[in-house]
Amino acid sequence: MKRSHTTKGTAGFLTGRICTVVILLLWSAVAVPMLHAQTIGRVGTSAASFLKIGVGSRALGMGEAYTTIAEDASAMYWNPAGIAAGTQAQMIYSHYDYMADINYDFGGVIFPMGDIGTFGAFAGSLDFGEIERTTVLSPNGTGEKVSAGSVVFGISYGRALTNRFKIGGSVKYIRESIWHSSAAGFALDIGVLYTTFFKNVKIGMSISNFGTEMQMNGRDMLVQHDISEPIAGNNENLNAHLDTDRFPLPILFRIGMSSNIAKDFLGSEDYDLIVAVDAVHPNDNYEYLNIGSELSLFRRLISLRGGFRQLLLAEREGGLTLGAGVETELNGNVITVDYAYIDLGRFDSHNKITIMLSF
Repeated sequence: MKRSHTTKGTAGFLTGRICTVVILLLWSAVAVPMLHAQTIGRVGTSAASFLKIGVGSRALGMGEAYTTIAEDASAMYWNPAGIAAGTQAQMIYSHYDYMADINYDFGGVIFPMGDIGTFGAFAGSLDFGEIERTTVLSPNGTGEKVSAGSVVFGISYGRALTNRFKIGGSVKYIRESIWHSSAAGFALDIGVLYTTFFKNVKIGMSISNFGTEMQMNGRDMLVQHDISEPIAGNNENLNAHLDTDRFPLPILFRIGMSSNIAKDFLGSEDYDLIVAVDAVHPNDNYEYLNIGSELSLFRRLISLRGGFRQLLLAEREGGLTLGAGVETELNGNVITVDYAYIDLGRFDSHNKITIMLSF
């Protein structure tokens, strides 16, 4: 029995070392060259930018430094490997009063299935409301109202390969529309999460929105055109089609590290003090860091959070985030309500509330 325990411990140790090496190699091979190669920000060169809107008030309150913290239903957005940590089914709903009267709603559910893994499904909707149509001849509006919006639907899967290493992924369908035109695409998210043997420090990595390009099509692209204006007597109203450009999805490469300082360094069981940092490389902007912390008291009854988004990004808007959360148990179900305050600079400050039910 002793020999078997030693063998198992050795296997776990080697697995941990292999996982660490894999994550570091991926970071070195993918992220480091991009950090040095990118010379322009490429802001506004991707489609479906709403996919970059963070999900969950806990994550936003911690400055979006959530790659290694995400172990609930919101992990389907941040790092799908995190859903493998759950032992209960969980539902999440988040409403965001975004800038310029735009609303973003996100909902999801995860179901742990024992050794098989954890399955999840989610949906997000960005609603612009009604927009007054303008044309070249009527720049102040024609009086006609136009609708616009974006949606995403996805399924996720996560599994713990060992008690310290988790892997997961998501497949999603994205669609954006305005008036009579739309664009659609598919994307893949992949993530890993590893708890090291050194003070249970966590390291993780995720790649989000790796998928097809999107191109606007629809009857709004049909126009009438005179192909030879200098020639008199020709047909001035030939049907023509406007070709729009294809744009890539907003790919996000994240690598993070976090630690429960109070528990694993100070040996306290009375409270938790989590500190986290994420390095983020988007394909449509410069690289930046997210940092955050969370203090939880009375067995997570009350949590206080703070963080800073897009640190080291020269042309960011805002950065400071604050948050709080309350967790309570009712008839065997755990209800969590989280609040986040986000400073968006010239776009003012925003408030976000998330409700989560574990059952």
